[in-house]
Amino acid sequence: MENNLHIATMAVHGGARKDDTFGAINEPIYMTSNYRIPTDVTPVDWSGIHSNIYQRNRNVNQMVLQEKLCALTGAEDGAVFASGVAALAAVFTTTLNSGDHAIVSEVCYSATNLLFREYLPKKYGVEVTLLDTTDTEAVRAAVRPNTKLIHVETPGNPTTGISDLDAIAEIAHQAGALMSVDATFAGPICIYPIRHGADLEIHSMTKYINGHGDSLGGCVLGRTELIDQIKELAMVNYGGILSPFNAWLIARGLTTVPLRMKQHSSVALAVAEFLESCPAVRFVWYPGLKSHPQHERAEKYMNGQYSGMISFDIKGDETAHQKFLDALHLVTHAVSLGDVESLIVYYDKNSDKLPHYPKIYQDGFFRFSIGLEDAEDIINDLKQAMEASGVL
Repeated sequence: MENNLHIATMAVHGGARKDDTFGAINEPIYMTSNYRIPTDVTPVDWSGIHSNIYQRNRNVNQMVLQEKLCALTGAEDGAVFASGVAALAAVFTTTLNSGDHAIVSEVCYSATNLLFREYLPKKYGVEVTLLDTTDTEAVRAAVRPNTKLIHVETPGNPTTGISDLDAIAEIAHQAGALMSVDATFAGPICIYPIRHGADLEIHSMTKYINGHGDSLGGCVLGRTELIDQIKELAMVNYGGILSPFNAWLIARGLTTVPLRMKQHSSVALAVAEFLESCPAVRFVWYPGLKSHPQHERAEKYMNGQYSGMISFDIKGDETAHQKFLDALHLVTHAVSLGDVESLIVYYDKNSDKLPHYPKIYQDGFFRFSIGLEDAEDIINDLKQAMEASGVL
């Protein structure tokens, strides 16, 4: 595939193969656990990752998806897994050994938080420093002689904080460490971590990449030498593989990512501007707003599209918050994000996660994933729910 094609073209044609058997335009689903082995005496590595032997090692639909992801992100290679958590665990268990030190975003996905607060230190002897990676100097000060990985979420889940990727990549590489970036909150079009020095880029493909709320998946993108290590350990020997059917679903979703992210981003900006102007709203953070604390970084790293994730809170007590949720018609109360429909989830003030978030979040807040609906319709739904809850 030519490298000078535009992103929308790459989304459609990247990774595409001709079906020489029946001439199908769309990639078939290869629902097979085994592939035919040559009958000559050529040695075959039954656990190899570079040939089709067994579905756990490699499968055709997985290859197509990996190549499409690389075409869109500029990565040299990629590995796809059964979930975003499987992709995260693959990176951490491949890059870290007992006695190594990792620096990690304190504001992060709940499974990442649990892995670094509990399992990796207690079961595997990994030293961990959790901190606010939007504070570059705090990252620099935390580096130790045994630091092997700096893991950043940007935008941060759920607060939308933006870390300085260029600066943190320089810190990591000067220390002889790797930098991994979970860019799930932005999707693969709104931010390009590898262009800014990341060694590994991670996504929960369940979210924006698939985009339709019908499949789980995760991916890791980066240099071939690192991806091969991750595949050999975590894919072949841990077995967190992505099924051919889910790979096919996600590859289908990936073809419309450029179109969807434009809509997610433009609608989210309009909704965020409404929330910022609404007297019933206590605060709103969205990277596209000038009032966002890292807006200048977002302008640098997010290519003019700020994704569809907003965090905000309304005034009023817990009862008002519950009434607000109950009164929503178009917006669905659900935990995921990046779907075609708008989703919202409430973190109440008793959540054990809140002490790790900026102070403004610690009285509770909403994480709001903007879908593909019209901005005016979403705003009207928010208005009527605020009125029903008595805060507007």
